[in-house]
Amino acid sequence: MSTFNQSADRQKGFSLVEVSMVTAIVLLLAIIGIPAIGSYVVENKVPRAGEELARFILQTKVNAPNGSAQPFAGISTAHFAALVRDSSIFSVVGTEAAQKVFHGLGTEGEVTVQPVSAGAAFSIGMSRVHHAACPSLASILQRVSNTISLTPAGGGATVVKDSLTPYSALMVESRCARGDANDFLFTISH
Repeated sequence: MSTFNQSADRQKGFSLVEVSMVTAIVLLLAIIGIPAIGSYVVENKVPRAGEELARFILQTKVNAPNGSAQPFAGISTAHFAALVRDSSIFSVVGTEAAQKVFHGLGTEGEVTVQPVSAGAAFSIGMSRVHHAACPSLASILQRVSNTISLTPAGGGATVVKDSLTPYSALMVESRCARGDANDFLFTISH
């Protein structure tokens, strides 16, 4: 065998420097890409979450007793939990009155439903909504909500829709804080 063939046989594989460089490049791509992927995943859940919330609002309004001054007096998070128990977006934890509903639009974000104005209206609160979901969620629910307020982390509540404030997706987007840091309150009346 010639010396050339012997050295070619010994040079199978990668050197430590080559493996280290490839590992460093893969880690760099992961560090850059993971936050973008997380935002993309959250953003893609918004239409389904908005659809389920809008369906709950419309069913609640349709099934409210006619002629009552307090049609939503008995509403609670348990009513919403019953509707979304098998949802791929919302997860229900607990039983009966101790039920909690978590949305998939931010880390440990919770949904609460309660009567407002002694039952003349009701509200849906959503905590810890990710900024990627913020303007889209508000845009979907502005059609079925009378009032929307947004509270970003570290800031005060801002009314982004009511009888005097027309809804603006650009205003909502400018008010949303980065990360899982936005709380919404959607108020609905008959």
